Amino acid sequence: MTLDFFFKRIETQYQNELPFVVYRKPNKNRINALLQQSNDLHFTSDFLEKGFVFSPFDNANKTVLIPLESSESLYVNTITTADFTAYQKEKKESYQIRDRTEEKQQHISLIKKGVEAITNNQFKKVVLSRQEVLTITDPDPLSILKDLLSTYVSAFVYCWYHPKVGLWLGATPETLIKIEGNQFSIMALAGTQDYKGTLDIVWQDKEKQEQQFVTDFIIDNLKPVVASFKVSDTETVKAGNLLHLKTMISARLKSGSNLKEIVSVLHPTPAVCGLPKQDTKQFILENEPYDRTFYTGFLGEINMETKLESRSAKRNIENRAYTINRKSTRLYVNLRCMQLKNTEAIIYVGGGITKHSDPEKEWEETVSKSLVIKNIL
Repeated sequence: MTLDFFFKRIETQYQNELPFVVYRKPNKNRINALLQQSNDLHFTSDFLEKGFVFSPFDNANKTVLIPLESSESLYVNTITTADFTAYQKEKKESYQIRDRTEEKQQHISLIKKGVEAITNNQFKKVVLSRQEVLTITDPDPLSILKDLLSTYVSAFVYCWYHPKVGLWLGATPETLIKIEGNQFSIMALAGTQDYKGTLDIVWQDKEKQEQQFVTDFIIDNLKPVVASFKVSDTETVKAGNLLHLKTMISARLKSGSNLKEIVSVLHPTPAVCGLPKQDTKQFILENEPYDRTFYTGFLGEINMETKLESRSAKRNIENRAYTINRKSTRLYVNLRCMQLKNTEAIIYVGGGITKHSDPEKEWEETVSKSLVIKNIL
């Protein structure tokens, strides 16, 4: 299948107002798509189905499912980001610049309220966010998707659409969970700085503490479902125009552990909510001046079959390659994302607040994060 035919097939699906998701996993050449054959709205509660899930921040709400069994599955392999050049429009999308003074003061007031609550020992850390609405002159979602694909190679890039829910695009740097058979891994990602040409930087106590909160939460909450842990060293990683602190945690699942149980103890993590989870979630729902909906939720494949190539190399036996089929789940946190509504692009950005937070710097961090999307509009 050619790249041109692949995107024309997606465009037809969109014009027919039928649900679909197009996505590429980090550092991969393959672009996948699931095209649902009806406009029915499916949900999952037990996470036993095969397909693609799109879940909101508030885990009291339902998780949307595009089921594999009632969808057409497509994929295309690309070689380089230059593959997209021929398919880009000569006219780039553009947006109108708005005065953000009132939004800035509102967000700074929210951050101050969060810091005050932490100082009063209501919780240790809270993640506070805002939305930024842009008016776009030519809101073509597939053109925006191609720009995301060509720009953010190391991110999970996607375009998700359901006529009864909405249209979302993003390039998230954060994996929630990856499960292959009984092997499990999760990313603890926190702390943010602008990228200025080098990974050799100094992290302040605020970012280090924020990262440790996330790592400790994951380990403590997964103990009931995993047999053993392995925790990597913390490293600085680049995601678009930003730098973050990342720790990888790998484990082997206990017999009988299920995906629903794992998701329920993890989501939302301190990286997008805070610590303790219930207290900070309630603070967010009561104090943020908008509804996050799917921002800081999660999305990705569940229970899909994957083929692992193995090789036997025993002495006196000819090397034989064989394939092992395993059930695979890969879920990503919905960050660096936007929602398209007619001619409006709604960008969602936030940051972790601790007792060390400077409200002015926290505002500037959200401005930097918004550029991940703005740079491709």
